[in-house]
Amino acid sequence: MEILDFEKPIAELENKISELKKYSVEQKQDISGEIKTLTEKCEKLKADIFSSLTPWQKVQIARHPDRPHTLEFINLMMTDFIELHGDRHFADDKAIVSGFAKFNGEAVAIAGHQKGSNTDENMLRNFGMPNPEGYRKALRIFKLAEKFNKPVITFVDTPGAYPGIGAEERGQSEAIARNLFEMSRLRTPIVVCVIGEGGSGGALAISVGDRILMLEHSIYSVISPEGCSAILFKDADAKKISEVAESLKLTAQDLKKFGIIDEIVKEPLGGSHRNAEETAKILAISIKKYLSKLKKLSIEKLLEERYEKYRKIGEYKISKIKKR
Repeated sequence: MEILDFEKPIAELENKISELKKYSVEQKQDISGEIKTLTEKCEKLKADIFSSLTPWQKVQIARHPDRPHTLEFINLMMTDFIELHGDRHFADDKAIVSGFAKFNGEAVAIAGHQKGSNTDENMLRNFGMPNPEGYRKALRIFKLAEKFNKPVITFVDTPGAYPGIGAEERGQSEAIARNLFEMSRLRTPIVVCVIGEGGSGGALAISVGDRILMLEHSIYSVISPEGCSAILFKDADAKKISEVAESLKLTAQDLKKFGIIDEIVKEPLGGSHRNAEETAKILAISIKKYLSKLKKLSIEKLLEERYEKYRKIGEYKISKIKKR
């Protein structure tokens, strides 16, 4: 597992515990007391570190290569997944995974960004950055869900939409805008889960929903801290990037306070990259809760509440024009 800088003290203690356990077995000595003391110390250290993370540290966790991605959540939370490929216009974009599965015994539509866990997988998945055909594929699934009256669950985890020339020529901005338009009036419940990075329009294109959930250490922002720092200050200095991350208010805690998301989903101590199975269990409970509530609403009420939800986001001021 890749160890982040602020995780190194935890890793050192874990290595010591592992060595003691190995020594205990090899030498057939009972040192359970020492192991227990170190384990308690390690758990306390984890709690102290992960309860006071800076926004930039949360960005690093959200990007951790061992963090569970969409396919892992599907495999851990659902059964009978059938992946559907292609946008029926140009190609199949592997940065978006979509299809139908059984969740809690019910058929649901799935769409989510898919990153890789190593270089080869990331090359295959374009580092989780979709082309327009990826968003059109997701929209095809959304419309099928609407047609057959199945709820939609999306998993958001992307640094942003792919900014290549080919993507722009094939209508990247139109594809994102079309998804925003269609999802805002889709006649079926939509639950959105931000599981890692929620980057700009690339995230928005599959995150218009009735309820938006965020894992505790995930992020959701109009731009990355590095991109913002480069544009505003022409500076990629680590200290400046850390300051920008603070200003962007991109953490789940900030977004809950602003009313942009509906729930922060707790991660296992140390982050979801340390325990994907437990993370999936916790997230599944929240998804089940919201789907159950949303299914009780009439379609008209569902759309009305979705509209009001997004109308309430942000602030505006009306200023009086002085007459001359």
